[in-house]
Amino acid sequence: MDGTLTIAQHDFDAIRRELGLSEGVSILEALAKLPTNISRKLYIRIDEIGLEIARQAKPAEGASEFLDTLKSRGVNMGIVTRNNLINVNVTLEAAGLSDYFLPENCVSRDCAPPKPSPVGIMRLLEQWGAKPNEAVMVGDYHYDLHAGKNAGTATIYIDPSGEFLFKDDADVCIKQLTSLVG
Repeated sequence: MDGTLTIAQHDFDAIRRELGLSEGVSILEALAKLPTNISRKLYIRIDEIGLEIARQAKPAEGASEFLDTLKSRGVNMGIVTRNNLINVNVTLEAAGLSDYFLPENCVSRDCAPPKPSPVGIMRLLEQWGAKPNEAVMVGDYHYDLHAGKNAGTATIYIDPSGEFLFKDDADVCIKQLTSLVG
C-alpha cells in the first residue's frame, strides 16, 4: 500500500529514533523482542505516527488507472501490509482509493503476521479460491517481494527512483504502476 499505491512518506529512521530503536533495525521485529510492558507503549506510538502519515496519503502516479483496469477485468485485489487496519482504512480514504478494496481483502498486522511472512497473501488466496501461480504481489520493499516469493506468487517491484535495490528479489521491476496497464 504505502510506496506502491500511495506515495511513500514514512521516514523509518526518524521513527526508529523516536521509538528509541537502533538504526537499521526492523521496527516491528524489534518491538516484538521487547518486554510487553515496554513494547505496548511503543506499538501505541507507532500507530499514532502511522495515523498522522495516513491522513496525508496521496495516490501514487497511475494508481487509480491501474486499479480501474484491474477492477474492469474482474481481478481480485487485496492489500497485505505491515501497518494496522485503522491506518490502512485512513490511508485508502485519504488517497481516494478506498472504493477499490473490500474490507475483507485488507490484511494488516492486526490479523496476520507481518510481511515477509506469506500468511496474509495465503489468506487472500484461500479466500479467493486462487492458487499462488495465479497471483502477483506488487510492492516497493524487500518484505513485499519476500512475502510474495514465500507464498509462491510472482513478484513485481515498484521503485519510482529506478534504483531497484531489491531487483534480485523480483520477477519484474517497474518505475510506476502505469507500466502495468495495457
